[in-house]
Amino acid sequence: MDKVGLYVKFRTQAGHRDSLVKILLEAAGLMAGASGCELYMVNTVPGEDDVVWVTEIWRSAADHEVSLSVPGVRELIGQAMPLLAGPPERIDVRPAGGAGLDG
Repeated sequence: MDKVGLYVKFRTQAGHRDSLVKILLEAAGLMAGASGCELYMVNTVPGEDDVVWVTEIWRSAADHEVSLSVPGVRELIGQAMPLLAGPPERIDVRPAGGAGLDG
């Protein structure tokens, strides 16, 4: 199985970035116990007050898909959606290796 990675860009409605960050950090806590989650990092962008990026690395695409059924995840998605200015932008990548990434 090949690892999968995601970069997901969220653009919030004005003034809602910090609320979204809080929700995504709760999601990160849930992902910490999810099978196959190797990284779930929430990032903000200096100078862009309405942008949040999430960086994810998963052991497999199947593990990522299963993570959506972790208890509490759907509820957090429901809380996050009204804060967004549009749909999230997703970039799929295949991790090749690097510091902190096993195999």
